[in-house]
This record gives sequence, C-alpha cells and structure tokens, in this order.
Amino acid sequence: MRQIVLEAPGRFIQREAPIPTAPAGHALVRMEKVGVCGSDFHAFAGRHPIYTYPRILGHELSGVVVEVPANEMGIEPGDRCAIEPYMSCGHCRACLMGRRNCCETIRLLGVHVDGGMQEYLSVSLHLLHKSSLLSLDQLALVETLGIGAHAVRRSGLMPGEKALIVGAGPIGIAVAQFASALGASVHVVELSEQRRVFVESMDFTSSRAAEGRQADVVFDATGNASAMADSLANVATGGSLVYVGLTRDPVCLDDALFHRKEVTLFASRNSCGMFPSIIHLIEEGKIDTSRWITDRLKLSEIVSVFQSLPKRKTLIKAIVDVNHIK
Repeated sequence: MRQIVLEAPGRFIQREAPIPTAPAGHALVRMEKVGVCGSDFHAFAGRHPIYTYPRILGHELSGVVVEVPANEMGIEPGDRCAIEPYMSCGHCRACLMGRRNCCETIRLLGVHVDGGMQEYLSVSLHLLHKSSLLSLDQLALVETLGIGAHAVRRSGLMPGEKALIVGAGPIGIAVAQFASALGASVHVVELSEQRRVFVESMDFTSSRAAEGRQADVVFDATGNASAMADSLANVATGGSLVYVGLTRDPVCLDDALFHRKEVTLFASRNSCGMFPSIIHLIEEGKIDTSRWITDRLKLSEIVSVFQSLPKRKTLIKAIVDVNHIK
C-alpha cells in the first residue's frame, strides 16, 4: 500500500508498505478521506512543537471497515466511519475525571503516531463512529467540528446569549455553527475578506474588527497572542473568554480589566466524547457541512501540491481523496 511520509520539515516522500494486520480489538480500515489541518501545515514548516518526524500525517479521518472481529458495537465490514484520533490512557488524573481530551499521555493519530495519509490503517474499535447516512466527506469533517463543539460546550454559552468568534478559519467556523445551533446570536471577526464572504454565505454576520462589540462569550480561534490578549476587551462584564486557538507565545492580559469585569477564562483542547452527537446533528441537518470543502487533492499529489495549499486565498478545508471514492 502507498504511504505519504513527512520525513522532516519541508520533505514528503511516497513509499510502499505492507497492509497492516489488525490486532485484537482493532479493525482494518481502508482510508478514504483525510482533512488537512492547520497544524499539518505547521508540521510541514517545522513550527509545531508536538509533531515528531518521520510522521504519516492525517488526523481528520474517514474510512470504510474492511475487516473487523465480532464486537458489541455493531461495527461490520463495509461500514463508513469517522475515526476519532485521540488515544488516551484511561487511568491518569484527567482520564479519571472524564476529561480524556487532556490525558497526560495522550497520543493523536497523525501527530504522535502515524495517521491517515496511507491506504489502510489499523484502528481501535472504540475510535470508530459509523453512519449509514453521512458521506465520507462529512465523516472526515467530524474531528474539526468537534473542536468547535467542545469549545461551545465548555464555555457554558446559553441560548439567546451573544457569542463573538474571533478568527474564521475552520475552527472558528465550527464554533460559529455550534453556537448558532445552540440558539446564540453569533458575530464573526475576521481580517480576511475572502473568509468574511465565506461566513456570510453561511448566514453569519461578520466584520474586520470587533468595533467595540461586547459579548457574553468571546471565542478566540486565531492562535495569535496579540489577538488573544485584545479579545478580553470584547467580553461583557461577568462574561467568558475561551481560547480555542493555540500559540507558543505568552499571552499578556490587562489584569485590571480582567478583574474589573470578573471574566472567566477557559482553555479548550481537542474534543471529548462528542463524535456520536456531532454525527447525529449532521444527520438531522442541524449542522451544515455543504460549504466546508473548498479544495481537493489525491494522495499521490501531496508531495507536489501540499506546500502550495496554504497560499490559496479561498482555502477553508482541503480534503485528500486517498482511494478516490465519493
């Protein structure tokens, strides 16, 4: 089978490898769709602190089950599945608290261990989430959507409240969709005109700057330390600020403003147990994925095309068609 390997920053190679054998408790899955994440671009550039090399990228995944042992989860050969990439230990403090997304030794497919940019993958059964209604494209979007869904759940946002999302990349868009589905009033702040046009096509209002807006909950999805600090000014008194984006740089907050408003500050990491509910919401039509995928490439094109993807002004989400099945 083909594998695309990021050997080192800036260098992909294609290689052949044996089809893996699935151990007990695992299924053999034919990979179909892999979403390209911003963190993959950072890994390619050598700017991400977590990735190690060589690595097969790909943690936004869908596939079709090829071989599977008898199981109580009803997973059978031929099932289309979203693949949850989070592998937690189950016994550290975070896991015992029910916060597996913060596992002290968490490993992610495509980040800490090899992921989906290959034709077949052995996957633990509990990481497979099937749907007979969703397309493989939709199932590959579940992980990205989960980041936004978890942030909204963690924030405590209530129906009727005002939500301000700063940054209209895929994570910010996911936050906007789940905040809106909850019944909140949503406004998006984004510097890029192309992305503002995109979110407005999804019926969200947007602007280039916050323009003094005050919101019950502000979600910062920029990953930019300066923007993250500035977002505090847009939190209403007694409101919450949620950092969904991640930066390596220190974030400096105006402590007097922070205390005067008695703001609650949240970090939001990964998602936790949300794949089934997200799949259900998409199946019900409550979360619209129809506009998400703006770019496509074949597995064999990654070596030559990947580097140019971030330069595409209209890029929202690129999907790698591993086995070219719709």
